[in-house]
Amino acid sequence: MRVGVFTALLAQLSLDDVLKKLTSLHIDTVELGTGNSLAGDPHCKLSMLDNRGELDEFKQKLSDQGFTISALSCHGNPLHPDKARAKHDQEVSRKTIRLAEKLGVPVVVDFSGCPGDSAKSKWPNWVTCPWPPDYLEILKWQWDKVVAPYWIRQAQFAANHGVKIAIEMHPGFVVYSPETMLKLRSIAGPTIGCNYDPSHMFWQAIDPIAAIRVLGDAIFHVHAKDAQIYERNLPLTGVLDTKSYTDERHRAWIFRTCGYGHGAGWWKDFASTLRMFGYDYVLSIEHEDSLLSAEEGLGKAAAFLNGIVMKEQPGAAWWV
Repeated sequence: MRVGVFTALLAQLSLDDVLKKLTSLHIDTVELGTGNSLAGDPHCKLSMLDNRGELDEFKQKLSDQGFTISALSCHGNPLHPDKARAKHDQEVSRKTIRLAEKLGVPVVVDFSGCPGDSAKSKWPNWVTCPWPPDYLEILKWQWDKVVAPYWIRQAQFAANHGVKIAIEMHPGFVVYSPETMLKLRSIAGPTIGCNYDPSHMFWQAIDPIAAIRVLGDAIFHVHAKDAQIYERNLPLTGVLDTKSYTDERHRAWIFRTCGYGHGAGWWKDFASTLRMFGYDYVLSIEHEDSLLSAEEGLGKAAAFLNGIVMKEQPGAAWWV
């Protein structure tokens, strides 16, 4: 197991400067955004698909600096009821899969997406309760008419290109929990798994370590991000808190840099349980801590996780 970084947090830097900074932090693995809403494409351009020279130069730069790519990420909403937006996000996803194949990257990270409540909808409709019964009718329509057909096709497309798709379980989309993740996997097949972010489990009151045992080999990639629950605010809002992430004083929970929500003991148990259930790949640092700058958050997370996950040394084993 090793520590990596989702470079979206360093979007203001050139790729050369990103690699230099990460080298100083003893990190040599990156997760790169290719487009859509979350990360954009500051360090990895889909235009490389049509430019062999650009692609070869990109690969050589990473190789010369001793870097590998853990995943390409294209977080979007391919099921958006706005057909133009859905088409755009689907195209970015397909191009990302093709680029991953050319770069020898095994995993593409994406969201499951969320449709509207009908073919005439304008906005996504995330169903969170079974009553009134209208909501179950919406949910059935979403999965039967939109979710299943798209992801069956997309899984086959990815499999044809030798790539797996890691769905990030995120509230607001149809896949947001281990149960919904496994439901999609049962429909679309083993090419579909998850990008496991424990912070999204914490604030849904799901034990992230217990959930590893539920997900098992469906975990394809992992984001290293923490969360902190504020017990004082939780009784007022519940976990479905719609206040701005920057309104930290009043929210029930916020995202935190690794170690600021839970200590080293928890993270050691997390990494060990991942390995126990077959995941021995990358913990990719994602920074969304509104109380720390990207510079500070990255440095602290890297030092914290490097103290937990030790790289293999010549003649030695991996240790957690």
